[in-house]
Amino acid sequence: MRSARLDPRVRKEATELVREARAALNLKRGLRGKAGDLETATAAVEQALGARDLAKVRAGLPTLDALVDELIKRPPKSSTRDYVESIGAAVLIALALRAFVIEAFKIPSSSMYPTLEINDHIFVNKFIYGVRIPWTNTKLLELRGPKHGEVIVFMMPCQPEKDYIKRVVALPGETVEVRCNVVYVNGKPIPSTLVQGTGCEYQDWDEQREVPYPKFCSRYRETVDGLSYDTFHDVERPQRDEELRQKGRLEVGDSRDFPDPGSPRTCKNVPPSDGGPAANQLPGKLVEERRPGVGGGACEQQLHYVVPEGHVFVMGDNRSNSNDSRYWGSVPIENIKGKALFIWLSYEDWTRIRWDRIGNFVH
Repeated sequence: MRSARLDPRVRKEATELVREARAALNLKRGLRGKAGDLETATAAVEQALGARDLAKVRAGLPTLDALVDELIKRPPKSSTRDYVESIGAAVLIALALRAFVIEAFKIPSSSMYPTLEINDHIFVNKFIYGVRIPWTNTKLLELRGPKHGEVIVFMMPCQPEKDYIKRVVALPGETVEVRCNVVYVNGKPIPSTLVQGTGCEYQDWDEQREVPYPKFCSRYRETVDGLSYDTFHDVERPQRDEELRQKGRLEVGDSRDFPDPGSPRTCKNVPPSDGGPAANQLPGKLVEERRPGVGGGACEQQLHYVVPEGHVFVMGDNRSNSNDSRYWGSVPIENIKGKALFIWLSYEDWTRIRWDRIGNFVH
């Protein structure tokens, strides 16, 4: 009885194997010189099926099954093909990650000292502010918008082909004013304390001579929404701060005070050779707030800038050496690529790795 039950299964398996073998023989592809062996084994099983000789069918099945399995079902890959496919898969994964999740970015200038130094290499989280469709400004799945104090990478409004990195100072609809190095957001000063008045020094880069050179500075610590970070200012700021404390006013402010009585900053204030107007950048509004009879001189709040809707106001941490929103206006949120994560490589040159910076998160 058991043999009788097995006979239909044997015939069915043999018939399917013969069908696969004949299809492969008709195409003659991928048989690698064993077409003759496959033809012989197939013919033997076909003849046995035609003669209803199940003993011969059973005898021929192992050989035919092995050849079909080797030549048709699972053709082995060459080592070269394995290598190429592995590289191709890795490249596709890397491109997908770069397009939608994370991207590497190199710090080219000193504008973010002391947070980020020249030749720091960082990873940027591109997912947090929304997935951008490649080669467009269209975003999908926006998790949230930028927050105060976050360090962001964005397409510079005046030159979209260039990526900039700065810190978010103010959000859409908020006001900004900088007087005597103090940043006011919505009329309130960002808390700032002196950390280092003397001995503050960093290495800047001379692009014309292509050599580093020392610059002196003063170091302050700001705190925004519980986040603390250090900023660099010119070396004379502590002296001005002390003079202001003693006299209660200064007649002359800082050259980087913002805004000035001119028009709201946009790319239209930038020479055409540097990029000209940006199509998606809105001008901010200037609002007079000078209060008659109140002392303070040049350091008193007097004229604030209103950040346009859909934009953020950004500044470099190296306040006396940063090309930022004080000069060319606010950044459209759609220009933002992502939030800085951590430093994965840092060096002065390839012979001097800054090991102490590698792995540091960007705050």
